Amino acid sequence: MMNEMELQTGRMPESLTVTVTHAQLKTGFPGWNRTEQSPSFNRLYFIPQGEGSVIINGETYYPRPNQLMIMPAGSSQTTFTNPDNPYSRYFCHFDAQVGGWPLFHAGSKLYISSVRNPEQVRLTFEEMIRQFQSGGPFAGLRMQACLLNLLACCLEEGGYHDYLKDYMQMTERNKLGKVLAYIQEHLCEPIEIEALAHLVHLHPNYFIPYFKKIMGVTPMHYVQQKRMEEAKRLLTFTDTSIADIAEQLGMQLAHFSRQFKSHTGISPTSYRACTR
Repeated sequence: MMNEMELQTGRMPESLTVTVTHAQLKTGFPGWNRTEQSPSFNRLYFIPQGEGSVIINGETYYPRPNQLMIMPAGSSQTTFTNPDNPYSRYFCHFDAQVGGWPLFHAGSKLYISSVRNPEQVRLTFEEMIRQFQSGGPFAGLRMQACLLNLLACCLEEGGYHDYLKDYMQMTERNKLGKVLAYIQEHLCEPIEIEALAHLVHLHPNYFIPYFKKIMGVTPMHYVQQKRMEEAKRLLTFTDTSIADIAEQLGMQLAHFSRQFKSHTGISPTSYRACTR
């Protein structure tokens, strides 16, 4: 069975929240040149044309046309564009957190990628800017959808496939690595809070809020989520009977069926039928 780190790779962590606080298109020389700024928000840029440079935490990059880039909040940022061929840039300011922890860290690098479909990226940015300017009742949701799409494009097409592993290593989530691995390896057995707390040398009363702050859910809720995810995998991709699946997850059949329906809204039998 894959460990938690492998399961996390390629999908966003639990409790991800993103908020767009500004979106705009700018052209020309003014407004781009900055020296050693450390903004409290993340910046996402798409560069249609121009030339210049970006220094993030002392490392220099030379963004080219049709590239996306993420500048993490709190990082030291120096930017320059050639006055004879200035950048035009679609950009937004955004916040992104997982369980109270920043998704992008101040000490990290510039995330930059050459996009395969620049026109689609441009249209996505234009939609975000339009929603930001309109301020309608659903503008926030639409801006979030645009932002998530662009972040995924930048990370995926930039080859940052180990990004979530880096995220785990650069936050306090890594302290829970043993706990997450233990849960994944013992889904078929009773799991006690005391055993989980012992792995990180915390009293259970402190461990529960600590886990929830980082993961966004309580330890036992997380365990239940993982059991239901494994149940859905087995129902979809194997012919294992529902009774055997319940047994593999250390649950009585009736209890498993109730929990599964509570989690998905349908019974295990119905779920298997609609996913085949």
